[in-house]
Amino acid sequence: MTKKIVVTGIGATTPLAGTIHETWDALLAGASGARSLEHPWVAELELPVTFAAEAAVRPDTVLERPVAKRLDPSSQLALVAAKEAWEDAGSPDVAPERLGVDWATGIGGVWTLLDAWDTLREKGPRRVLPMTVPMLMPNAPSAAVSMHFEARAYARTVASACASSTESIAMAYEHLQAGVADVVIAGGSESAIHPITIASFASMQALSRRNDDPAHASRPYDVNRDGFVMGEGGAALVLETEEHALARGARIYAELAGGGVTADSYHITAPEPEGLGASRAVLAALEQAGASVDDVTHINAHATSTPVGDVAEVKALRRVFGERALEIPVSATKGAHGHLLGGTGALEAAFTVLALHHRLAPPTINVEEQDPEAPLSISSTPVELGSGAQLAISNSFGFGGHNAVAAFRSI
Repeated sequence: MTKKIVVTGIGATTPLAGTIHETWDALLAGASGARSLEHPWVAELELPVTFAAEAAVRPDTVLERPVAKRLDPSSQLALVAAKEAWEDAGSPDVAPERLGVDWATGIGGVWTLLDAWDTLREKGPRRVLPMTVPMLMPNAPSAAVSMHFEARAYARTVASACASSTESIAMAYEHLQAGVADVVIAGGSESAIHPITIASFASMQALSRRNDDPAHASRPYDVNRDGFVMGEGGAALVLETEEHALARGARIYAELAGGGVTADSYHITAPEPEGLGASRAVLAALEQAGASVDDVTHINAHATSTPVGDVAEVKALRRVFGERALEIPVSATKGAHGHLLGGTGALEAAFTVLALHHRLAPPTINVEEQDPEAPLSISSTPVELGSGAQLAISNSFGFGGHNAVAAFRSI
């Protein structure tokens, strides 16, 4: 028998604010988390892109110093977000063997890796930290979360580029359905605003170059969009079976109704141009949710602000929803918080849950002239979703042709 899976806790630390609810308020207000970078290496290395959306609150100022020192920033962000989500869920009393972790990252501990390389070259092997490998490995955030909460059912890591944390949420749904856990902490985190990643993304013409106007650089669906804005942060959802949640009197935000994961098998960086794989992921999520395309009332789009990617997603949505794709309220929130890479899906899933909970779709900022090839229903101000039954999807698509979609239903 299919179980009902519900969201009982949300946490995040983002370029907009240090908590999910402060982030939500800033998002609704149309704020931007993109800022000029003030690190000395920006000028020293003559980077072509000099701005990004760094976390508004540094995670090492939130965590205890001994804990923070043993974690890469990507793991620090994971722990901050997970701790907030856990507290928000009422700190469930669950046996360790019934608590699981599905976490994600796109790149992992890039700061730890490259700092260690610099230390090796400049000071020799004896000065390389013994914790370097445990800090840089991609499963380190998942491990940090599982150890903090003594989650012993399992602790798994997804690394599917920018689809990673939406895929981790889809996996959490499967794990709860399979009965391997009663409660799961699912999410993703990334801290990869580093000279090498900026230079690499800029070299492939993926980043916006609006160095003189960072706040308006990420502009999904605008005719003058010129690339994404790198962001960092983490977000987490506490998921559990409805039976478990009701038994402990938990507050329920929304239902995680299903997930869909597919692959383009087309190109290592470019999306399949007609949205074939992306559309199949949407349909798979709806099928698992027991829903039809007519049930969808809100979409949180991947919409990175790249010229090719935005249009491919629009084609996927039109393939699924037909002309109705032009009427469903769409939020493209990366205009505000930038692209958190492996953490972005979890953050946008959190926004989707809050949109259903508050019956309010977030705005899409920085669209001055909407691209006629992307004639979706977007708004620069929040949009009321109404009081009836709502079903929303959150899309994530990543390098390598990874597609992941999560479907949520209002309570």
